[in-house]
Amino acid sequence: MHREHSVNLGRARFAPKRLADVAGCFLRLGLTSFGGPVAHLGYFREEFVRRRAWLDDAAFTDLVALCQFLPGPASSQVVFAIGLRRAGLSGALLASACFMLPSVLLMIGFAYGLTALGPLAQVGWIHGLKLAAVAVVAQAVWGMGQRLCPDWPRRTLALGAAAALLAWRSPLGPMEAIAAGALLGCWWYRGAAVPAADPAARGGRHPAAAALGSFALLLVALPILAAATGRKSLAVAASFYRTGALVFGGGHVVLPLLRAELVPRHWISDGSFLAGYGAVQAVPGPLFTFAAYLGTRIFAGPHGWEGGLLCLAAIFLPGWLLIGGMLPFWHALRRQRPVQAALRGANAVVVGVLLAALYDPVWTQSVHTGRDAAAAVLACGLLLALRTPAWLLVLLAAAAGQWLLGTPAA
Repeated sequence: MHREHSVNLGRARFAPKRLADVAGCFLRLGLTSFGGPVAHLGYFREEFVRRRAWLDDAAFTDLVALCQFLPGPASSQVVFAIGLRRAGLSGALLASACFMLPSVLLMIGFAYGLTALGPLAQVGWIHGLKLAAVAVVAQAVWGMGQRLCPDWPRRTLALGAAAALLAWRSPLGPMEAIAAGALLGCWWYRGAAVPAADPAARGGRHPAAAALGSFALLLVALPILAAATGRKSLAVAASFYRTGALVFGGGHVVLPLLRAELVPRHWISDGSFLAGYGAVQAVPGPLFTFAAYLGTRIFAGPHGWEGGLLCLAAIFLPGWLLIGGMLPFWHALRRQRPVQAALRGANAVVVGVLLAALYDPVWTQSVHTGRDAAAAVLACGLLLALRTPAWLLVLLAAAAGQWLLGTPAA
């Protein structure tokens, strides 16, 4: 029997106990869910399918498929959707807030700590965080490549996208490459198989349509308002919203897209950007809380945390609007052959986007000596071969970085 398989976006009345259950579950998960998006899905299945039976395996699998199909942070969209199913819109927002709260507080605190340190170039443990980022991104490229590029046409797409992005620099390059991959996928995989039928999610289509309309309106309106007013806060919010709206492939793919938005405008330096990306690997919860760190650094000062919350809301909002808007329509859409074909091509290019980012900026900004290269390769081996937890690797890398910069080269 399917438990809670349907979702009604219009329901507003839920017992306080349900909201309390949602808050308690997701706060605990936010404190303990290390390992990134794939690991998060494992935690969610154990908690909500096996232990609590809030939904069954079929409902959970269908929900994960939708969140992987949409742009945005997949595991955080699953959080929003489970909260929505359990306790309506209030439950969705509460689940999301509780899941990200521990990571947000840690990343904002880390941003203030870096501001107090001053120039970062000679801070050894910061150098170690950059080396950790090399290993983390390499692991993401390897894992996603195996899953999303199982055949040579898709491997060719990924390699071609990486070469094109390294040869022709453009702030919109990653997004343009993903769009081109979707078009090529439509042609290459036009005979793609469609998923087996699943029970459709039911729900109010008018609220869902309003959510999708708001998503599109904000995507267009925010850059226009930023240009018209000249306000930096609106320009930054527009950049983070655009990234959250267009990033496919999960947390690690946000790295090249956000860098293309922020670093060329001199809102943040490459060194500070990569230090934060390395640090976020060591905290539990969603990788997209990296935005809270970036916003705090961009709007540095006593009220920098307000900039952190602005960027956090801007990068998560499109994913929430999309998941809320697409749930009632997902069953019919996912069974369309052109959608499946486009998704295969786009996902292959996502691997190429991440591969290009692994070289530049991750490798070029982190590895400067032979000892750096050896440390980065060792870190990759610890992650890929020995499956060392990411949080432990970050701590080891920070210590190694302190040693590398503090010890004269032979």
